[in-house]
Amino acid sequence: MAKTATKKEATVAEKLDSLFKLQQIDSEIDRIRTIRGELPLEVQDLEDEIEGLSTRIQKLETEIKELETEISDRKNGSKDAEALIAKYKEQQNNVRNNREFESLSKEIEFQDLEIKLNEKRSREAKAKIEQKTEILAEAKGRLDFRTEDLNTKKSELDEIVAETQSQEEKLVKESESALGNLEPRLAAAYSRLRENAKNGLAVVPIQRNACGGCFNEIPPQRQMDINSKRKIITCEHCGRILVPADEQEA
Repeated sequence: MAKTATKKEATVAEKLDSLFKLQQIDSEIDRIRTIRGELPLEVQDLEDEIEGLSTRIQKLETEIKELETEISDRKNGSKDAEALIAKYKEQQNNVRNNREFESLSKEIEFQDLEIKLNEKRSREAKAKIEQKTEILAEAKGRLDFRTEDLNTKKSELDEIVAETQSQEEKLVKESESALGNLEPRLAAAYSRLRENAKNGLAVVPIQRNACGGCFNEIPPQRQMDINSKRKIITCEHCGRILVPADEQEA
């Protein structure tokens, strides 16, 4: 009976040791991915901002060209109006009656209004061009700054990936091997706990008389049971598997 108890105690202890070792491997994988994980998000944000700036610059350049075309068209329209005024004034010298003279006068007046309108619209267009040119210069400056920032972030990301990729691949293989060596029930419980935990911790040591995962206090008698490693004990509050405090120093 005594031998059986010793064997059972050792088996449970081995299971707990294996679980905690697996947790340490997975936590190191999480650490590597966290370090690398923030940079891709920053790179993506910069790429999105650069795309938005490029679209805005293209739109501003198109709008400026349209305004320049409008100014050119207005200028040509005024020249045509001036030619018509000259033509109508010449015709006034050969009219046969007052009605024809007044009719030509109205045409001259209309063309004169067209010239004034063209001048007004041209001034408005020039003011818009000036305003949009300032905005365009600012957008181009920001685009240059963000592009330089993006290149720096990409270089940092490439360096981190190069430094950590082989280490991560090695740890992933160790994790898969360690998980595969657990009995299916324990492996499934560990994977489920790890998936549901925000920090990925499924197995935690006691820390200052509390659960190392949720930090709720653990009663002294329960701590003794955990330290004895006679059975697998989970936290009453968060469900994580608990191991003795000295496990984190092993």
